[in-house]
Amino acid sequence: MSYHLFTIDDERESILIYRTKGLNFSQIAKLLHRHPSSISREWKRHTEENSYSPNKAQASYKLAKSHCGRKRKLDLDSNLSKIVKHLFLDCQWSPEEIDGRLCLEYGKSVISYQTIYRAIYRGHFDDKLSHGARGVIRKLRHRGKTRHTKGHVENRGKIPISHTIHERSEEANKRARIGDWEADTVAGQIGKACLVTLTDRYSRFLKIKKVAVKKSKLVIEVMVQMLEPLPKETVTPDRGKEFTNHQDLTDQLKVEVYFSDPHAPWQRGTNENTNGLLREYFPKGSDLTFIDEHTIQLWEDKLNNRPRKCLNWKTPYEVFYEENVHLI
Repeated sequence: MSYHLFTIDDERESILIYRTKGLNFSQIAKLLHRHPSSISREWKRHTEENSYSPNKAQASYKLAKSHCGRKRKLDLDSNLSKIVKHLFLDCQWSPEEIDGRLCLEYGKSVISYQTIYRAIYRGHFDDKLSHGARGVIRKLRHRGKTRHTKGHVENRGKIPISHTIHERSEEANKRARIGDWEADTVAGQIGKACLVTLTDRYSRFLKIKKVAVKKSKLVIEVMVQMLEPLPKETVTPDRGKEFTNHQDLTDQLKVEVYFSDPHAPWQRGTNENTNGLLREYFPKGSDLTFIDEHTIQLWEDKLNNRPRKCLNWKTPYEVFYEENVHLI
């Protein structure tokens, strides 16, 4: 048999007043438009030592109601909550990356990325040492980049190129092998140190080195250092002046350089996306002059050990070196 719970303080107050006046349960039920059994149950359930307290009855109801309904997964499993918090805040993994990698390592779905997003937005991972007025929501990666408006005219100086991206082999275009690299620079403060990045198209494996200034001679030198011990088939940079001396790269490593079209960052989408992830560690305009090699290596290791959806939640390191690593 179904029945209605008492949820209003006034009703409980009325029950006490009517009982004090000597009314029985049937009479009270008629006045409150309730079933007599509901009045009887309410009285017996919340009477202690022959005393009924409307306030205690209401408090007991609220406590019981708080225990109803589906429990939140991260509230129930403190260990899982700690793992997710560590991966999100310390490792800078996205909710989808956390979901996918947990599923890969445990062989089943552990927690959905929607659940993680809901936890972030309701402040589950916030603490006293918060991350600003919006809490850890600010740690979510913001996508979207500024694009040139229609009719934009290129003002940068043009550089001589050896090959266009349209001459690149189908193996490189289809990401069919390791060794096809996309190159770029990630600027700090204007006129100061910058990072040179190389990303393998097949595995998304990343190499990073710092140069004191964004000069072509220095940029090509560190590219040679990074690529020399690694598999290399092609290199695809944009048409920035820092790649003017690209012929030195070809001469020293016997690797061909293919240039993307102007204003076509999607042709080097792997590198552009990785640079966006790298920006999570330092915002635009940061002075990289005093960032040491150890810190840069730490950034590189973190990104190479971050699971990627496009790799079926494996990491770039695992795919590049064909190894399986236990991360969680």
